[in-house]
Amino acid sequence: MKIKLKNEDCLKAIKEIEDHYVDLILTDPPYNIAKYSTGNISLPGRSAVNNDLGEWDLGEINPKDFVSEFKRIIKPDGNIFIFTSYNLIGKWHEAFDPEFDTFQYFIWHKTNPMPKIYKNGFLNSCEMIVCLWNKKHKWNFSNQNNMHNYFECPICMGKERIKSPKHPSQKPLKLLKHLIEVSSYEGDVIFDPFMGVGSTGVAALQLNRNFIGVEIDPVFFDAAQKRIAEEQINED
Repeated sequence: MKIKLKNEDCLKAIKEIEDHYVDLILTDPPYNIAKYSTGNISLPGRSAVNNDLGEWDLGEINPKDFVSEFKRIIKPDGNIFIFTSYNLIGKWHEAFDPEFDTFQYFIWHKTNPMPKIYKNGFLNSCEMIVCLWNKKHKWNFSNQNNMHNYFECPICMGKERIKSPKHPSQKPLKLLKHLIEVSSYEGDVIFDPFMGVGSTGVAALQLNRNFIGVEIDPVFFDAAQKRIAEEQINED
């Protein structure tokens, strides 16, 4: 399969992609929740929790910056899936809803969310994914159960979780592979402009898709490059 990885700002790298070249944009941009941090919350037997995820989450994401380029590179029958949070869902809707025939959302239910010591609110067990497409877009559903806009699986644990560098928002392969399978075909091109430690690339390779990945952080990029290279060796 064809793999292309870039270590730079995705708004610069995307300009190198040909018009209507990508079949699926599947990406997980920063949620910009660090500014809502209230400090560390200690948990018995687990690492402390803090919304202050890191410097990479502090740069403001403006969905309007991505509209024209996403529209340019996506094929007429392509799909776009964007992970997001409560504080940005409205901004993605405002920017993209007028530009696509359909704007929907998909829910990932985490079966093992971070626990709460104090019973003073709901567990953060769900994440939203913005879903965009135009008429006559491709779908690859096998049955009615696959058509739910809801998917359950645990967060990354055990061997799948990259320990060094640890990316706090690493997404599980089971979820990514489900999204790729229902919205693309073998041999298609998957693009992730915020690839982190490369999970989307690994999922794409395992499903015989081509992959273009961009990551601005050099530490995460090196981890993604190594991980994807190892997956290529395993596939050969």
